[in-house]
Amino acid sequence: MNASDSLESKSVLIVGLGMIGGSIARGLRKAHKNIEIKACDRDLSSLQDAESEAAINGHGSLKELCPEADLVICCLPPLSLIESLKDISQLVKPGTTVTDVASVKTEIARKLAEIGGDFSKHFVPGHPIAGSEQSGYKAAIDDLFQDRNVILTPGPEVNGQALSLVNELWRSLGANILGMSVERHDQVLAATSHLPHLLAFGIVDSLVKQEMSDDIFRYAAGGFADFSRLASSDPKMWSDIFVSNSVATEKVLDDYIENLIVLKKAITEKNQTYLFNVFSNANATRDNFINTHYKPIIKDELEKMNVTFEVEPGGKISGKIRVPGDKSISHRSIIFASLAEGVTKVSGFLEGEDALNTLSAFREMGVNIVGPENGELTIFGVGMHGLKAPRKPLYMGNSGTAMRLLAGLLSAQQFDSELSGDESLENRPMNRIANPLREMGADIETDENGTPPLKIKGSSLTSIEYKMPMASAQVKSAVLLAGMYAEGITRVEEPATCRDHTERMLAGFSYPVIQNSDTGSSELQGGLSLSATDIDIPADISSAAFFLVAASISPGSELELSHVGVNPTRIGIINLLKLMGADIEVCNERLVGGEPVADLKVRHSQLRGIEIPEQEIPLAIDEFPVLLVAAACAEGETVVRGAEELRVKESDRLDAMAVGLKTLGVEVEEYEDGIRIQGGVIGGGEIDSHGDHRIAMAFAVAGLRASSKIQIRNCANVATSFPGFVDLARNAGIKISSGRD
Repeated sequence: MNASDSLESKSVLIVGLGMIGGSIARGLRKAHKNIEIKACDRDLSSLQDAESEAAINGHGSLKELCPEADLVICCLPPLSLIESLKDISQLVKPGTTVTDVASVKTEIARKLAEIGGDFSKHFVPGHPIAGSEQSGYKAAIDDLFQDRNVILTPGPEVNGQALSLVNELWRSLGANILGMSVERHDQVLAATSHLPHLLAFGIVDSLVKQEMSDDIFRYAAGGFADFSRLASSDPKMWSDIFVSNSVATEKVLDDYIENLIVLKKAITEKNQTYLFNVFSNANATRDNFINTHYKPIIKDELEKMNVTFEVEPGGKISGKIRVPGDKSISHRSIIFASLAEGVTKVSGFLEGEDALNTLSAFREMGVNIVGPENGELTIFGVGMHGLKAPRKPLYMGNSGTAMRLLAGLLSAQQFDSELSGDESLENRPMNRIANPLREMGADIETDENGTPPLKIKGSSLTSIEYKMPMASAQVKSAVLLAGMYAEGITRVEEPATCRDHTERMLAGFSYPVIQNSDTGSSELQGGLSLSATDIDIPADISSAAFFLVAASISPGSELELSHVGVNPTRIGIINLLKLMGADIEVCNERLVGGEPVADLKVRHSQLRGIEIPEQEIPLAIDEFPVLLVAAACAEGETVVRGAEELRVKESDRLDAMAVGLKTLGVEVEEYEDGIRIQGGVIGGGEIDSHGDHRIAMAFAVAGLRASSKIQIRNCANVATSFPGFVDLARNAGIKISSGRD
């Protein structure tokens, strides 16, 4: 957005100066002292109060003020807004951006479709998740939206400048901007907002009708006051909401009534165990909700959750499954779609915490993203130079990929930023990317040990020819991302083959990359642009690896894994398992968005120990924990050398696997750069995963061949890379359960 297109230069009209509209006016005035704000409202006293305190510059009728406005913010109840939309569409000048704050979107979307034309393309539906039971301008406050969520529900045909302007509006008010489809928004709000208000109104109405209502209210305690607070909300607005969102509300109300009937039955039968379990689950769920969404992020929060896996011995693997989308490609889909010109649709997106943290980071930098909904995203690209300065440190959770790639991108921006992570990530080395970026002119500060947080000052970069000392797709990608902004040609040479997802995706977004297989180099010209494209993310071969090994080691197993990414730089796990004698068939090979995809059929076979070819190590670097479990089940000895990279992952994976396998009775010898494993009998015992998701899942697979139960501690981070792992593993045949200490 050019300076002339920024919010500061716009004339703003607020239609409806109640608590929400008034809070927008007061917040905008606080953020932009000189912005022109006018308002319409039936309550003349509210308009006069707002003007006397300089929250607005003037007031008048829609007919007078709409033609002058560049941005119209409709702060009306849903039915009132729907009645007014046609008039507003006929009064505004062409290209005027219009948005709203209504908590129901389906009927508004239908009305916009009916109106059509340029007006509907410049209308950006919005809904701030903020407010109180108070109403009117006198209840308005200038920081109502600070650190609160605002949901935007734009359609794919929305005007990009209008969407950017509405994003800037809410950013300036301190809000966090989310994106949903209209249908999903109304379903979610029916459950989380509309139903609680309906229950509050309903229970107060019910108690009023009781014969002893005076005593009931006289002796009611604070709990009743807290619960019934929502019944003090504006009756006109809420009757509008329930009429507008009747379908979604009826569905969630039916579900609630069914639950009430079950609870009533439990009370009648004095089933204390059932009631205790329901209440305990509700208690834990609400506490988790409050800790996650209403308290500051604690960096080691996941580790403190003490999730434990318990795996009973035995079982076999069968069926047909599809594991979640590739995490590496999911990260990159957000990055490149955000920088592209136009709208990108993504399917197969991994809805794990790491990828969601990357999504949140780009939302914080002003990118509008709708979803994820069932693995689908719609990303409205802002172009190479459209990112906004983040208002707070960008939290990368447990993802080294996200932190290293974003370090390359952010080092070339014209604003400062900071990248942080959880306790595990903040112990991982970052000079391997900071040093080459510094050679390009980047200003990156780590802590004294070369670890996060990373503090990055915006800089102008120069191109570089960089020979990596070790194969690392993260380092290569970070330098290439920085090179997109550098003058001249940036060239990276790798000592051994590593992942090429970045190069493939750049090509998919029409950014040319020259790759030379003879020299192992990739190069690009800085200063070009990316064009939006649709992406179908294949299933993650790193996640599939757990099931490839599981089916290979458990007698009687036969499994099909569908739509798995088989990028040549990622198939080390297949190559190595086949060398060990695994029965893996690669079927239905095809290209999807430039990435090779196939279905994998795997059957049990007796594995044999091998010496791991060193050239295969970079191609299977993330899969080694479960590969070492396969080695423990093989006949003979397996030796790995040249794998020192495993010591600087989410944990020291060589040490964590060596200690864990020894606990289970496996003969292990650990080297500085590798490990030797003598295959044999696997026992049971207690394993510490050190908060490393791949260690945890690897030992879950080991349970298939264990002689007794395996208990695996510190497994909370499994959700970062493989949401739903426990359920999928159990359905496939692993006897696993999950709980908290």
